[in-house]
Amino acid sequence: MIYFVEDDSNIRELVIYTLESTGLKAKGFFNGATFYQAVEKEIPQLILLDIMLPEEDGLKILRNLKKSSKTKDIPVIMVSAKGAEFDKVVGLDAGADDYITKPFGMMELVSRIKAVLRRTKTEKEMKHFKVGEVVLDVPKHEVKVAGKEVFLTLKEFDVLEKLMYNQGLVLTREQLLGEIWGYDFDGETRTVDVHIRTLRQKLGESGDIVETIRGVGYRVGGKDAD
Repeated sequence: MIYFVEDDSNIRELVIYTLESTGLKAKGFFNGATFYQAVEKEIPQLILLDIMLPEEDGLKILRNLKKSSKTKDIPVIMVSAKGAEFDKVVGLDAGADDYITKPFGMMELVSRIKAVLRRTKTEKEMKHFKVGEVVLDVPKHEVKVAGKEVFLTLKEFDVLEKLMYNQGLVLTREQLLGEIWGYDFDGETRTVDVHIRTLRQKLGESGDIVETIRGVGYRVGGKDAD
């Protein structure tokens, strides 16, 4: 769902119609108050936000969104008739993901929306991984197995994150040493093996997602990555 906050009903209806006709669900709002009410009921995938709005302008709404843990990660595209560089910079500095100036073509708008959605989806996927029953959340520095939290050391977490990020690829012991510990042990890679062993123990039955590739290194297998 995409929310569009715009006080001009003609522009608002045209954009909503265009988005709906291209397969994107959308709702329009004429001011901040009606928009906030909608956000309480449903969190949108993306917000189109006009700067010049009655009562509360778009920049203030944007700042409020970024202050809230509930809405801070929602991608926002600022929309305004203002073409001044200052307004664009202020919007982007406040946390907007993109900026489009009126008048704009409908197909350009749709293209910009899809680009932001692709980018934010990729960023999110790089922070959250799931293989089998194992879920790793990078921002929270949290690992859960079958819904139960598993406590890992910093290096164990880093090893698991690196393997899950590169799911299906074999990482050598030397790669893991260099990227996680930041130095080589002149061929001594036992420290990686020790961390892999304790990691598997802590993951319990799900420890078998970490596979040993004889003579090469390790990889995370499985087919359930999100």
